Amino acid sequence: MPITKSAKKSLRVSITKRKLNRAQEIDLDKILKSASEKNINEVISKIDKAAKNHLMSKNKAARLKSRLSKKFGTPKNVKVNALPKVAKSAPVKPTAKSKKAVSQKPSKKSLSTG
Repeated sequence: MPITKSAKKSLRVSITKRKLNRAQEIDLDKILKSASEKNINEVISKIDKAAKNHLMSKNKAARLKSRLSKKFGTPKNVKVNALPKVAKSAPVKPTAKSKKAVSQKPSKKSLSTG
């Protein structure tokens, strides 16, 4: 049993993380067993999340995804960005007046502090 305050907290944290990781591992196992052409995008998403959370290595995740794509084909294209594209307007060209105003240098009188 932990004795110090920090060791007690560390034990609580590790138990909580173990429960969360275990739940994610069980969920991943279930979805891998029920993998099909219909839910291949969901399966690949779960594999990526597990690799991101270090439940499996990146190489294992890549290997699993490769095997799934060989078995069921590549995932269906899903529109990630559903927002409509906004047309870009042409850049505004500076007019002669604005060029003149920008190119004017301050006078020496305004630069001197007095």
